[in-house]
Amino acid sequence: MEQLLWLPPHPGLGEALSDAKRITDPAERLARALTLASYRRDFTQTARIDRLATEGLGEPAQAAALGLTSLRVAVLSSHTIDHLLPAVRVAGLGRRLALSLYVAPYGLYRQALLSDDRALADFAPQVVVLALDARDAPLQLPLDASEAEVVAAIDGRVGELRQLWRRARERHAAQVIQQTLVPVDPPLFGSFEAHVPASPFALTQRLNDAIRQAAAADGVLLLDLAWHAAQGSYGAGLADPVRWHQAKQLVSPELAPLYGDHLARILAAGVGLSRKCLVLDLDNTLWGGVVGDDGVDGIRLGQGSATGEAFLAFQRYAALLARRGIILAVCSKNDLAVAEAAFGHPEMAIARADIAAFVANWDDKAGNLRRIAAMLDIGLDALVFVDDNPAERDIVRRELPQVAVPELPDDVADYPARVAAAGYFEAVSFTADDLGRGRSYAANAERKAALSQATDMEGYLRGLEMRLEISRIGEAERARATQLINKTNQFNLTTRRYSEAEVERLANAPGSLALALRLKDKFGDNGLIGVLLARPDPALEPGEVLIDSWLMSCRVLGRQVEDAALDVLARAARAAGYSALVGEYRPTARNGMVAEHYPRLGFEQRPALAGATADATFWRYRLDTHQPTSHFIEVKDA
Repeated sequence: MEQLLWLPPHPGLGEALSDAKRITDPAERLARALTLASYRRDFTQTARIDRLATEGLGEPAQAAALGLTSLRVAVLSSHTIDHLLPAVRVAGLGRRLALSLYVAPYGLYRQALLSDDRALADFAPQVVVLALDARDAPLQLPLDASEAEVVAAIDGRVGELRQLWRRARERHAAQVIQQTLVPVDPPLFGSFEAHVPASPFALTQRLNDAIRQAAAADGVLLLDLAWHAAQGSYGAGLADPVRWHQAKQLVSPELAPLYGDHLARILAAGVGLSRKCLVLDLDNTLWGGVVGDDGVDGIRLGQGSATGEAFLAFQRYAALLARRGIILAVCSKNDLAVAEAAFGHPEMAIARADIAAFVANWDDKAGNLRRIAAMLDIGLDALVFVDDNPAERDIVRRELPQVAVPELPDDVADYPARVAAAGYFEAVSFTADDLGRGRSYAANAERKAALSQATDMEGYLRGLEMRLEISRIGEAERARATQLINKTNQFNLTTRRYSEAEVERLANAPGSLALALRLKDKFGDNGLIGVLLARPDPALEPGEVLIDSWLMSCRVLGRQVEDAALDVLARAARAAGYSALVGEYRPTARNGMVAEHYPRLGFEQRPALAGATADATFWRYRLDTHQPTSHFIEVKDA
């Protein structure tokens, strides 16, 4: 079964791997593995890429130099997973992760979490994956069990899982990923199966539903393998009875690359590496034909033909992505006025107002994609570019390897499924702020336009009518705050990454300050745009509190929000009994813009704390000398 169809095929992957094998430098081998991981591959090729990357992945500095985010993942399973680990690591490379994996002894997942497992504790997992199967401790119920007996048995099993989830959070502050259970037993009653509450298939289905509900309530992520199986993603590669009886393999080796990618995309989303902008070509991508030649009335779109309906279906899928928070942009070789006029077609499912960045000209598309990223204040690694032209796709992949460019099928009818299968927009939460994100980025473009026309910065800022709303990070803010912590790279003083469980622990710790910042102005609600986390530290002097994380969305830069945020933090710290703030700056390849943040705000440099990274600098701010800063923002505490 061919898999990873959204990745382009390599014209000679086997030969390329043989050439790479001769490289002796671990850093260069890792870089080559990173490149080769972006191509379609089978189980054997995946294993070869993994061997190529092994030594380099063991050196965090080498991974960081390639822009990879390091992540420690413990996999606790009830089925054999050793053959899947290379695929997980290689898929991690494809999702910009440097994964370090710990595997508990086969079947001992309960013991690993409920007892004092020293090896697991020493590994200090940031993520714990519970990879379980339906044959592990099946519910022992007679076929004539009553509905009440079935409900009680399911509640009991889910209660056991929730205990394991709690232990993973309490002992390791780890994000938990729970794998759903793939039904393995053939039906006993045919189509009547669902009417017998205790039939094996019905039990598994209901248990999965209960697991999904409990996971949503407990902030646990799902690797919904049962859902993928129902969709047919794995064909016959799951729960094959021969492989199960021979080696207790739930996932066949041939399907390991797909399994690895399904897990890696969740891990990537958990640390903020999902893509957030869908950039669309126009002619023969959003509609059939060339609008400049055929005219608006001549393009193929909508009811009346199979081709027109297929293009409409793809537009509707893109529009739904926009409604869940994905930014839409246009990158087209076209005349701007002609391209925009096409959005007046009566069958268009995407409105011109849905497009946050619209670039149509005759320049090269790689350059225009750079322009779009700059317009939206996002990185190139946030973009997914969809273009029907294979030559254009190839050029963008070569010129901008940071941009995701899915390989498309020949028929536009298959475009939605292909984009969805790629998992570029994998989500680990869905908040109210997500719903308005596309409009928020479009409004930011309006702010930029207003700024470009302003002759006086003070008048521009006053005219924005900004209001900063402050709240403690509680249950309502935690998911979005975690998103921002894990996605923000530029205005981020330390770039520490935290799971939702870690944010909860830090926010609730004695002496800690955990604040969420929301900005509104006359153009609209920017949503939650900043996070301030401060905590006591044993290395500090009495009365000092460490600013563990200070980060803000780049969309609000240049509007004095950092000045207002200092006032907020100083007031909160004084109210908590502190006399001084200590800020830490840890430089990265992406956050150079805040190198002078603390001295600009009046902090004075102080000696580094014990155990700090070698390149970190520390800054002190006395609260008894603090004077409110000058800005044009109304601050409102929750």
